[in-house]
Amino acid sequence: MGHVCDRCKDMIRDCTNLGVSPTRHRLSIDIASDPMTSKTTSSARNCPGAENLPTLRGQSATKTVRATKRALDLFCILLVAPLLFPLGLLIAAAIKILSPGPAIFTQHRVGYLGRRFRCLKFRTMVVNADTGMHQGHFTGLMSANRPMTKLDSAGDPRLIPCGRLMRALGLDELPQVINVLRGEMSLVGPRPCLPYEYERYLPRHRERFETLPGLTGLWQVNGKNRTTFEQMMELDIHYARNKSFGLDLKILAKTIPAILVQTRDLKRKQRWFRLTPLLRSFSQTGSARATSRIGV
Repeated sequence: MGHVCDRCKDMIRDCTNLGVSPTRHRLSIDIASDPMTSKTTSSARNCPGAENLPTLRGQSATKTVRATKRALDLFCILLVAPLLFPLGLLIAAAIKILSPGPAIFTQHRVGYLGRRFRCLKFRTMVVNADTGMHQGHFTGLMSANRPMTKLDSAGDPRLIPCGRLMRALGLDELPQVINVLRGEMSLVGPRPCLPYEYERYLPRHRERFETLPGLTGLWQVNGKNRTTFEQMMELDIHYARNKSFGLDLKILAKTIPAILVQTRDLKRKQRWFRLTPLLRSFSQTGSARATSRIGV
């Protein structure tokens, strides 16, 4: 019921912005869900100016958009299934060889309308890895106006061998095809966030949950790790408001080139982090020599 409460708060805030007191006008909010189409609508009664409320916040995608999006998901999965299945087996075998523990792990994520589901991923970290590092990193990204870089770029000690490469290429997310088949995700959409991330979102950020989460999305093909947190939110919300069959096709077409660019950027950052200690050493040596000459 969390998403229902969030939607009520959004409606009340919008009425207040229109100069209408929800308590004085005895605001009544109706929320209805159609189990056949998964379509949810909300409306405010006894609220003068309610017709001016944003309709996108109160409605999910239309039945036509949802149907075409679902058809595209299933078609693409069937098309690449002969490649995905053997590739998945190879990755699972490699993980079992390189690191003790299961090849696949599940993680609670927040998806459509704030609903939680179990997201599948190939394991790229050691078993029982500390999540505190990521929580602190995410909090810093939210409050700072800097690019959304991953911990991987600086060398995350929790990663297993080849884990950084799998994450850079997006191979760790291949099991989420099962989430797509279950209807919990789509191929295209905002990335599903973790519960503690969801709790830190502002009400305006939660409009990104008015569409199914995806494996790739508008943010991923428009800079991703080069964008700030707020820029990511703007891209996700833009997709939630404007999703269409044509937009999904464009994003899918740009995904592989975007992954290649991200992999190149990661290699450059890793090379820089390896060179930094050497540069410091040369700098310290040069300073020591200069000091000794001055002393002489």
